Amino acid sequence: MILRCALKSASSVLRESSAVSSKKLNYAEIVSKHGAFRTVALPVRPLTSFFHNRWASDSEEVKGAGGFSVQAVRHYARAVRRKPEIQSQLDDIPPTLLKKEYTSVPLAQATDDVVRRLLTLELASHKEKLTVKKEQLMAKVRRHENDRSSTEVKVAFLTARIRNYREHLQKHPKDKANKRRMLMTIDRRRKLLKYLRRTRYDTFENVCQQLGITYTFPPEYYRKVTRRWLAKKALCIKVFKEVQKRKKEQRQRLRQSAAAKKEETAEKVPAEVPESAA
Repeated sequence: MILRCALKSASSVLRESSAVSSKKLNYAEIVSKHGAFRTVALPVRPLTSFFHNRWASDSEEVKGAGGFSVQAVRHYARAVRRKPEIQSQLDDIPPTLLKKEYTSVPLAQATDDVVRRLLTLELASHKEKLTVKKEQLMAKVRRHENDRSSTEVKVAFLTARIRNYREHLQKHPKDKANKRRMLMTIDRRRKLLKYLRRTRYDTFENVCQQLGITYTFPPEYYRKVTRRWLAKKALCIKVFKEVQKRKKEQRQRLRQSAAAKKEETAEKVPAEVPESAA
């Protein structure tokens, strides 16, 4: 369509250019007359071919014989996508904090500035910062100083890991492997919270408050009622009742046979007793 419009406009311009010498039309009249095609007529040197490039793009200048240039321009505005700022759980960790392996070393506090920068979180990796964050969350809910295996500590450990997965997926939403790991970790934490809520409700409330967890109940199971499902359910109920009926009859026959055997044994025992006594 673009080439057809350019071809029509160029042919009309060429007809007008041939009549410039006879009618003495200026370039402004030609531009105003063919303004519907968004063409601009400019004096250029003539070319042997009708088009300089048949497959020229919309922004390129198409030149034709007759001393005019036709230029078709499209004006598009592209919306700039700005990525939202991602808030990390590691932002509240001060950079002057020592790493985990150097917290119990007394000489780490008395070193010079260069060595201290290497021992602190200022130049630490993401993994080391995440380890410190896990320790901070565990310290909020643990029972005692050496607690490393209680349910509350496990929930805090999984919470830090889930938030780390979530931040990673905000930057890389197509990472399916990490998404699967995050969902598995969420399921593990849900089971622990469910157990903690059933056994110690006060501790469960304290853990949710300290870690900022919102516990939501799983959705109730529901199923759309259809004719096929109703017919299948009715058939299953009918089969179940028939099976229960047959089992009941079988139990009654077994009871009757057991009672008959007991009567037979009771009749035989008195007849045998006098013979043995004699």
